[in-house]
Amino acid sequence: MPTISLDRLIPGAVIPIGDRAVVVPEAMAAAFRPGDHVLVLQESGDLLLIPAAQKALAAAAVDRAVGAFAAIGRVGDEAITGFFECFAKALESEKVWAAIAAANAEDVDRARAAGRSTTRLAATEAMRRDMIAGLRAWRDAATLRGRIVERLAHDGWTVEQVADPLGVVGFVFEGRPNVFADAAGVLRTGNAAVLRIGSDALGTARAIVREALDPALAAAGLPAGAVSLLDSAERAAGWALFTDRRLGLAVARGAGPAVAQLGSVARQSGIPVSLHGTGGAWLIADRAADAARFAATVRYSLDRKVCNTLNVCCIDRARAVELVPLLIEVLHAAGQARGRNGKLHVVAGDEAFVPSAWRSAVGRVRRAEGDRDEALCEILAEAELGREWEWEESPEVSLKIVDDLDHAIRLFNQYSPHFTASLISEDAAAQERFWAGVDAPFVGDGFTRWVDGQYALNQPELGLSNWQSGRLLARGAILSGAGVFTLRYRARQSDPTLRR
Repeated sequence: MPTISLDRLIPGAVIPIGDRAVVVPEAMAAAFRPGDHVLVLQESGDLLLIPAAQKALAAAAVDRAVGAFAAIGRVGDEAITGFFECFAKALESEKVWAAIAAANAEDVDRARAAGRSTTRLAATEAMRRDMIAGLRAWRDAATLRGRIVERLAHDGWTVEQVADPLGVVGFVFEGRPNVFADAAGVLRTGNAAVLRIGSDALGTARAIVREALDPALAAAGLPAGAVSLLDSAERAAGWALFTDRRLGLAVARGAGPAVAQLGSVARQSGIPVSLHGTGGAWLIADRAADAARFAATVRYSLDRKVCNTLNVCCIDRARAVELVPLLIEVLHAAGQARGRNGKLHVVAGDEAFVPSAWRSAVGRVRRAEGDRDEALCEILAEAELGREWEWEESPEVSLKIVDDLDHAIRLFNQYSPHFTASLISEDAAAQERFWAGVDAPFVGDGFTRWVDGQYALNQPELGLSNWQSGRLLARGAILSGAGVFTLRYRARQSDPTLRR
């Protein structure tokens, strides 16, 4: 079938997608220029416009990464080890960090002025320490590159299964400056990386590249482009990156809808993906729950808002009179520890278990756009149990009273993002039933914040994956740098007369 170049979009034009159709918006038609790309996502029906300039910018970044990947293959592991140490030392430099912190302060001010969240944007001293520790963990990590995973001997010949780098990894992250330390880990196994960071953190990212990343690559003798920044504030740059079929893997982390969209772009382009968008942990207290353990679990699962923070709490009806007030007490304490109030969302029909004083309470709540007075208890539809609360300084939890453990498992499997689940119960049989029944990659019996590659496995993570789109083939839901590899097969023949 002949193809023609697209030189214009017609507003109102109907584009079929299977048994559906989308209509070209007037604004998109007006913005289109010859050379731009239009992408119709088969999964969602989204219509995306990728300007030619963003497509070219992404292609150039991948060009550099492809060239760097070829060069990395000729570099020894000691040079890669040296890169991680040089990067860590740069971040330890007060002069370097002052430049990064100054750029970050400007990013934070702009984000606040726009009413956007800054909880993960601020480059704090704790973040600095974690980045340095992560880089040194990569420095000390073993590499799979060239390792013989398995050898099978035949008469007169052998077959070796050898681990080999995957290639170029594309990353699209939300505005978190520490992603450079995470994503750089793909170098440990000889891969190259292209990163596109959220616009809120772009100034910080440029400073990290200029002050620390690029100098570390040069000092270690690694090629420019081995880890690089796709320097664009446009979301279309991320779409363009994830349509480049030279990527061996596409990794997306950020807000749920944005990550789902990026995953659709990559999958439609034939690129394997690792996605982590919607998070929020579930905690279930069954009738055999220990009250003190329950209280401690809630408190230590609410210390900050990240993907593994407690989001939904299910309490067995037989223990609700005792444990619901305890949940509220600990939620309030978690808020007070941050100088704010906690907030409860209770599923409709279960509000009678909430003390009347709390049902009518109003208090100050911190939002991205600032403090405001809100009801501290709101009614929630059961279908909204899958909603992740993106709080700033005021912890938020959804509460559902369940008939029994099996009821809680059904709710988790129906509404949750299939991510993190924890059961508080002194009944060993209940714990085994929970493990067998709950459809989650991360299952525990205490605080939910253990779900982290560096904390749990001593391996800095590139990303986590939930199971919203199904279980993962032949890998765990923690993606680390050591996990980004492919397998090659090498035959060694000792009998020259061998034939079939």
